[in-house]
Amino acid sequence: MLDRLFFPLMGLLAVMIIALALVWPQGIGARSPGPFGHTPVQQTPEMQAAMKRQTEASQKRINQARETMRNLQTEAIAPSQ
Repeated sequence: MLDRLFFPLMGLLAVMIIALALVWPQGIGARSPGPFGHTPVQQTPEMQAAMKRQTEASQKRINQARETMRNLQTEAIAPSQ
């Protein structure tokens, strides 16, 4: 292949790859730079509140299950009359 064709094509390819890197998402939770970026859904206040509510509900269910098991074990060891 001629150098006159090869090197301009490689330069164009390099510019296209750099442009793609500027607009491609940076990863989960990370924001893309400048005019291309947007706030990820996980970082919005509504989603943060929903995730907190879900975590608290899950913890409550786990604690209730543990308390129920403790009560059942206590009754099995020393049944009340």
